Amino acid sequence: MDFTPSTYKSLLMALQSAGYQFITFEDYCRMTEQERTQRRFVILRHDVDAKPKNSLRFAQIENSLSIRASYYFRIVPESNQPDIIRHIAALQHEIGYHYEDLSLKNGDMGKAIQAFRKHLDYFRRFYPVATICMHGAPTSPYDSKDLWETNNYRDFGIIGEPYFDMDFDEALYLTDTGRCWDGFRFSVRDKVPQQEEWSRMGLTFHSTKHIIRWLERGWKRGEPLCNLMITTHPQRWTPWPLAWIKELVLQTTKNIIKSYIINHRK
Repeated sequence: MDFTPSTYKSLLMALQSAGYQFITFEDYCRMTEQERTQRRFVILRHDVDAKPKNSLRFAQIENSLSIRASYYFRIVPESNQPDIIRHIAALQHEIGYHYEDLSLKNGDMGKAIQAFRKHLDYFRRFYPVATICMHGAPTSPYDSKDLWETNNYRDFGIIGEPYFDMDFDEALYLTDTGRCWDGFRFSVRDKVPQQEEWSRMGLTFHSTKHIIRWLERGWKRGEPLCNLMITTHPQRWTPWPLAWIKELVLQTTKNIIKSYIINHRK
């Protein structure tokens, strides 16, 4: 089955076999342009929207393979569980803030930036947070990235936000949004402009096994493989059959709802 921890481990091992260097998003932001062109790298980004125990399982798998990744936690209780945040940080992973303050404050810019400052200070109790990432909040009319139209996150000691600071012309973006790897058509906000071009080039994959086969075919033939940012939502990945089926049904329903939202916002 796809979207299980064992499948995720197989993906990591395929990336290792293909010669990828694993870096955090913080590492990427601190690299020079020359360093970025001299490495074949993959950034593992995990958005901890819910069920943080699933994220801990991912963190442990990565640690067993000597891999570091970036974990972005929301401030809400279904994500923000201090013991798990501490545990993941202790495994040498990056901790970041998965902000949604403009949505939480119903579009009030003043209240949102105050909340952002407070929440960022909170997460810095666990890790010296240097990067942040927007939480899509698809049912909200507010895009929290708009917070930076009148504010600058660098004033808060933040060095990077993927939707602003990741060069997707030099790295392929793969995300499990929609519980598949070609689900950007279901995404309200987790998307980048290059995805349509990648689709025309055949660089889209439906399942994790499709990604693994692409990696294996490339390194066995000696073909150049592009740099990657891979985003997962670990709550979607489970080894338990009932939970797996529940997540499948839930995500299928969400995709229908998000498609409706996208069509009516055009």
